[in-house]
Amino acid sequence: MSADLAILVPVLARPGNVAPLMESIRATTPDARTIFICDPDDLYEQRAVLDARAEFFVIAGSYARKVNGAIAGTQEPLILTAADDVRPHPGWLEAAKAKLDQGFEVVGINDLLDRRARPEHATHFLVTRGYAQQGQIDGEPGLLHEGYSHERIDDELIATATKRGVYCYAPDAVVEHRHWLNGGAPMDATYERGMARRARDRRLFLRRQRLWA
Repeated sequence: MSADLAILVPVLARPGNVAPLMESIRATTPDARTIFICDPDDLYEQRAVLDARAEFFVIAGSYARKVNGAIAGTQEPLILTAADDVRPHPGWLEAAKAKLDQGFEVVGINDLLDRRARPEHATHFLVTRGYAQQGQIDGEPGLLHEGYSHERIDDELIATATKRGVYCYAPDAVVEHRHWLNGGAPMDATYERGMARRARDRRLFLRRQRLWA
């Protein structure tokens, strides 16, 4: 089942996360193609990927740019947008694919973060290649809008797929996000960069609200 799946993992200066992630992926979706997307100068990360017997692309830029570039460089019919601080749980793919079988094309994955105001919000997604090739709500190519630093990429993807009638959330498809917000990882420079740009990303998302009206 997972031979048709590409797991895309944009990374930035966290080489210690590579081996645990690959161990988790090989235990849950052993046939999936996992691709780390590294900055050109992130040599420690690239070495960690090679040591883990995994594959990487070299693409500079934001999370969205890395994902869009990796999608263009792959052919698998299913795509998981992931990160190096996630851990897939057994059965996640089967649960997500059950939603695809119902006609959805973008499935929000349960990351186990506690969001009391919006418990069904997702940050990682199983997406069909056909959907990824449709482009964005304003006609720009690519699955993710590259104007964001990071924070509101998921909000835009959900809003667009909901507008198109092809989004759903899969609570039983668990890919745990071991984030500093839930004590799963320490705060580090990568998280700090994202936090520093939250206000800018929020303003951009609010300016684009008319696109989903």
